[in-house]
Amino acid sequence: MKIEPLKIVIIDNDEKLHPLYRFYFSDQSPYELTGIYSSVNRFMSHSRKTEADIIVSEVNLTGISGIDGILDFHKQHKAPKILMTSQKCDFKIIKEAFKKGANGFLTKPLTKNRFFNALEELHEHGIALEHDVAKKIIHSFQCKTYERFSKKENQIIELLTQGYTYKMIADRLCVTPSAVNFHIQNIYVKLDVNSKAEALKKLQELEIRQLNAA
Repeated sequence: MKIEPLKIVIIDNDEKLHPLYRFYFSDQSPYELTGIYSSVNRFMSHSRKTEADIIVSEVNLTGISGIDGILDFHKQHKAPKILMTSQKCDFKIIKEAFKKGANGFLTKPLTKNRFFNALEELHEHGIALEHDVAKKIIHSFQCKTYERFSKKENQIIELLTQGYTYKMIADRLCVTPSAVNFHIQNIYVKLDVNSKAEALKKLQELEIRQLNAA
């Protein structure tokens, strides 16, 4: 039984890369390049005649951006997987792409191996993330430091939000309880609060703002 190749569409406004993409697909039997377009609008005008299992789209396109185009891509008769590409490994861009419905994200420049490994991951597992992108995402959720506080104050804040008492913090950081109290008083001043409960509430609000801004 003959297995139909996966149909791939590429949207990239850097037309100097189009011959390279065609070269990549010249000997790839599991995949078929069914079209290369320089904008979302050009793709959409041909989309009824162009089937796609996977759409590979640059983020930064002229006119409708690749990310804004995701909603249009999903309106196809057969909803394709979406692989976004960008010169920047920026968490804000990555976050927005996945919120809109992307299934993968690659940073440029794309080597042939990286490109087809991502297509294979997308087809086999439904998601494609390289190490640099995955690390950026993980770091954004692990990072709870606040610029207004010193390194020691951030350490104390981290333990304080985990429910540690002042004595437990002192033992964990190998400092005296009076040193912990000194740093906590500085934290209270910077937060403009007068108690542990107020401080924890203010810190929670700061964390929410950081995540929303990320």
